[in-house]
Amino acid sequence: MAADRRVYTARPALFLIALALTFVSSVQGQGVRDRIRKAPRATSITEAQANELTLTVTQVAVRPIQVWVRTAGVIDAGGTMLHATISKADAAFVRAGQRVRAFPPEARSSMYQAKVASVAPKGDRVAVTVALIAPARQGSSRYVLEIVTEEVQKVSVPNEAIIETGDRRVVYVKDASEGYSRREIQIGLQGELFTEVTGGLKEGEQVVTFGSFFIDADHKLKGS
Repeated sequence: MAADRRVYTARPALFLIALALTFVSSVQGQGVRDRIRKAPRATSITEAQANELTLTVTQVAVRPIQVWVRTAGVIDAGGTMLHATISKADAAFVRAGQRVRAFPPEARSSMYQAKVASVAPKGDRVAVTVALIAPARQGSSRYVLEIVTEEVQKVSVPNEAIIETGDRRVVYVKDASEGYSRREIQIGLQGELFTEVTGGLKEGEQVVTFGSFFIDADHKLKGS
């Protein structure tokens, strides 16, 4: 019977210990939740961290944007002319005389220089004829064409600054407190190095280029 009494009297003590641990865990959990809720919307790092991460910022500015129009072409019987079609949107940038790089898919190292010979409407698309400067590669009838178009001046940011999240595009803008705030932007023309910004940024603002993915990861960890 004595053993039975010890068992029954021990249970309230165990219950009190378990209750205390549950309370402590709840308080700690609430503290974590509070810190997440109160996390700042801007990400801050020290100058030393920025240097270690090679974090760089670039100004939003008017720059020349160069677009490369890519399409597939077929060589003619003479082996010197390539024929392709492009969309009307791409055709707005293409002119006769522009430089073209051409290479067969099976031999990417075989790069051929060429020029746009003519541009003409063809149904709902636009026909482009490209003249090779040197004879085509033996046995290759199809080529990838990269037409180097003229530059246009647009308010832009480097392509590296833009992070795509679903159908949205965001950048991190450096603010007066040396933090970096997430900003959704609207874009227009996308070039080889720079992308036009049509909304969400102003000239003179600074955006993170190299290191933007680190800032984005830190922002998400803070639950902002």
